[in-house]
Amino acid sequence: MVDQTRTPPAPAGAGGAGRAFFRAPIARRTWACFGYLLIGAPLGVAGFAFTVTFLAAGVLAAITFLGLPLIGFTVLAGRRFGTLHRNLARKMIGARVDDPAPFQRRPGVLGWLSAALADGTGWRALVYLVLKFPVSVAGAFGACLVWVEAGFMVSYPVWWEAFHPMNKDSHGRMHHAGLQFGDFFFDTWPKALLVSAAGLVALFLGPWPVRGMAALDGVLIRRLLGPWKGSARVRELEEKRTHAVEDSAASLRRIERDLHDGTQARLVALAMRLGQARESEDPARMRELVDSAHDSAKDAIAELRDLVRGIYPPVLDQGLDAALATLAARSAVPVELHTHVPQRPSPAIETIAYFCVAELLTNIAKHSGARHATVHAGEHGGRLQLEVRDDGLGGARIGAGTGLSGLDERVRTVDGTLTVHSPPGGPTVIAVELPVGGSS
Repeated sequence: MVDQTRTPPAPAGAGGAGRAFFRAPIARRTWACFGYLLIGAPLGVAGFAFTVTFLAAGVLAAITFLGLPLIGFTVLAGRRFGTLHRNLARKMIGARVDDPAPFQRRPGVLGWLSAALADGTGWRALVYLVLKFPVSVAGAFGACLVWVEAGFMVSYPVWWEAFHPMNKDSHGRMHHAGLQFGDFFFDTWPKALLVSAAGLVALFLGPWPVRGMAALDGVLIRRLLGPWKGSARVRELEEKRTHAVEDSAASLRRIERDLHDGTQARLVALAMRLGQARESEDPARMRELVDSAHDSAKDAIAELRDLVRGIYPPVLDQGLDAALATLAARSAVPVELHTHVPQRPSPAIETIAYFCVAELLTNIAKHSGARHATVHAGEHGGRLQLEVRDDGLGGARIGAGTGLSGLDERVRTVDGTLTVHSPPGGPTVIAVELPVGGSS
């Protein structure tokens, strides 16, 4: 059994939040965001200038044969800019954004041009470059302003005393002050220390708007430079189709191998013994050959029955409840079964559910060292929910040779999910959720 889920971290309490607040000015993330904003400003200006210049040139040249190719080149160049900004955001601020689908070039010059002009990923990247300009400039300016102002206020008592700045009030009187609000001057040590304290507060508050500006840019990157939801869904469906085809091909190879190595060999031996019996003139030898042929026929029938059960279990004709009850009865580990499925799933979903439970119970018997298992099957909100729990050793993982990687792929072909919790020492809980009516 496997653990595909990560245990969520415990929520930070007041102490954790306080430590995060006081560490923010020196935290790596704060300065990574600050550096990202500084680097992003010139890149934003360059990307904006490129987009506006080349799109404008393409539109103006549209009356000639150069206009549309220039626009197509600009769209594809937007993809390159998008790759640069995605990689930078990943490395510096840990942005989680997938790459979009690659450019699908069509044959011929006109094919390339039509594909470039219709490339949604490139156009979305150009939109990002336009929006990046004000966001990056404002972010870099705001971040610098935050730190400069905070540093200016914190160090106010030092340079106020060292440089003796003087300012006049509305009556012409001079004050030893570097800061003033109207006729209110910070011209005494208590007032200077008050400015320094306010600067210290600003120093601890400053990281959050810096992080916020970087986070805003990260949102734009995910929305405009990541995969479009439609294309992501198409890619997901293509992967599911590939898994389904591979699973079907593997099943056909397994059936062919079982028929060739098992049933076919027994039928060939059966035919040979019957041929020998027909040619034999010794009644005792003839009876021995017929008895042997009879045993081979029974073995072949048993193998065919097992093979058919592996393709589609006949017990499923009686419903999923009866099929799961049969699995529980055959299990080498005692199983407690609870089922409540008022709406019967489609045949394909029933088959997947049956084989999931069968595989999980087999894994429990082989690998877990469990003494007891529990199977729950229910239906909620149009989803078939299966849960298999055991009191074994736990610590299972996908890809650890338990066959659950194949189960996960089979479940995902119908938009199902397989989640596992299996800490070392157990217990192991595996949940399978499937659409009752099939793939959505």
